[in-house]
Amino acid sequence: MRVYREEARVSTSGRFELVDITDIVESIVARSGVNEGIAHVFVPHATAAIIANESEPRLVQDIIDAVKAIAPPEKPWRHNEIDDNAHAHIAASIIGPSRSFPVSSGRLVRGTWQSIMLVELDGPRNRRVIVTVVGV
Repeated sequence: MRVYREEARVSTSGRFELVDITDIVESIVARSGVNEGIAHVFVPHATAAIIANESEPRLVQDIIDAVKAIAPPEKPWRHNEIDDNAHAHIAASIIGPSRSFPVSSGRLVRGTWQSIMLVELDGPRNRRVIVTVVGV
């Protein structure tokens, strides 16, 4: 069994943003040497998340609008007394920091319209994305 880990850096430019990182993840999987296994994509931040969905601009904005509706930034959250980003912590907790994808024939398996995206909830920031590929 082979385990390969690589870290990528992603810079965001807005407070809320979805960044398509599919190419980054696919490149890491290709370098891993794993033919059959699992790729785990993880963001080690409390105010960012990882999703898999279509990277169509109108849908991207719809997702951002839905996140804002679920955890409104303007709501007087208690944590805002400390850091003014409670909405980001709440949304990241709901969405989650990671996703796992099958690897088959040395390639990432995903749906036709499925992209891997970093969800920025408290930007702009420099984010780390850790990809671990396990398999044979």
